[in-house]
Amino acid sequence: MVDLLPPVPLLAAFVMASLLLALTPGPGVLYIVMRSLIQGRRAGLTSVAGVALGNLANALGAALGLAALFAVSSTAFVIVKYAGAAYLVFLGIRALRRASADTADVNAGPGRSRHVFRDGFFVALLNPKTTLFFAAFLPQFMGIDANPMIQGVTLGVLFVAIAGVTDAIYAVTAGAVSSALQDAHGLHRAGRYLSAGTFIGLGVFAALTDARSRQ
Repeated sequence: MVDLLPPVPLLAAFVMASLLLALTPGPGVLYIVMRSLIQGRRAGLTSVAGVALGNLANALGAALGLAALFAVSSTAFVIVKYAGAAYLVFLGIRALRRASADTADVNAGPGRSRHVFRDGFFVALLNPKTTLFFAAFLPQFMGIDANPMIQGVTLGVLFVAIAGVTDAIYAVTAGAVSSALQDAHGLHRAGRYLSAGTFIGLGVFAALTDARSRQ
């Protein structure tokens, strides 16, 4: 256990800092809330799983040195950043088309759940700033006597678990509100336009921000 985790005081500080950061809305949280509002709690929780897996991949990438690549190669960072921004805009355009067609696929079936999970995964994965965030954040809480890579992976997994819990709370809360959208045709359609605008806005924001932002 000593090799995997920092001393108890550092670990406690890490948990508190992680909880505060996880509660701060970012692109992943907004994606989860939008999915929950438009498609209900099940889709929201499915998106939580996808975002968590994408964040876990970024945490592992930071621990294994991917962040170092982004730090020294502006080309690699820009490619991944704009790929992520383009994917967010794509999600927005797709939601906008569905709003115009007024499709009422509120409940997520097996096929829809796969799409929701996949979209959540890529929203989180194609955000190199998350990798850089992990690379900057995790070392602040590492013990000096432990293997840095193993400790980085462990702390990264712990952060993702904490964020998964808070994201699930967002999903359940937004899912409770979604029942009102299901009962009101006009609100449901307006919600789709709001979802589309949010995704497109996130894509533009991601494309215009630099690596110094946390998310």
